[in-house]
Amino acid sequence: MTSTPKLILFACIHNAGRSQMAAAWFNALVDPSKARAISAGTEPGSRVHPEVREVMQQVGIDLSGSTPQKLTDTLAADAHLLITMGCGEACPAVPGLRRDDWPLEDPKGKPLERVRAIRDEVKARVETLIAAEGWGG
Repeated sequence: MTSTPKLILFACIHNAGRSQMAAAWFNALVDPSKARAISAGTEPGSRVHPEVREVMQQVGIDLSGSTPQKLTDTLAADAHLLITMGCGEACPAVPGLRRDDWPLEDPKGKPLERVRAIRDEVKARVETLIAAEGWGG
């Protein structure tokens, strides 16, 4: 008997940087039969930050088709875990949903060197999460 993959929700305010990177890394690294990720924001921006798209493209992950989306109760209804991106009191909360917060710097408007460092930190955190939960391939 196979179980439904766990849904992990990465969320921030604008869903244009950190949460987009986290969901993309998660889906690239996880065993898809065990879990998958989506990302959303409480006040979604109009597009993924260009600097975020660029540094993710450098590691072979294409975010050009990704669009920020609003975090809704419907979207969160099936989630197993909510991971917020260090936005403090402004971070989204979903009652009854297990939550973790990753205090990550916002990459918006930062030099590419800094955005790459944030990207790599996001990847390391995603790898740790996947290993801790046993969702690896």
